[in-house]
Amino acid sequence: MSLSYRAKGMADTAERKVLRITLKRSGIGCPRRQRETLYGLGLTHVGKTVLRHDSPSVQGMIRKVLHLIEVCEHGS
Repeated sequence: MSLSYRAKGMADTAERKVLRITLKRSGIGCPRRQRETLYGLGLTHVGKTVLRHDSPSVQGMIRKVLHLIEVCEHGS
């Protein structure tokens, strides 16, 4: 028997890497789009750390603000 579409998606989420993202520099003085990207990642103040599943959308957001953040794999 095959898994339902939703169950497959849940299994895929569980197998993805988790990234630990920390805001190291403030978004003040940066373009509005970069500040919005930080907010979208959940980084609202310097020193805040969030955990996000590794996905193409998160990778794109990280690339846009890489000069402001520190990224490492959770658990390492």
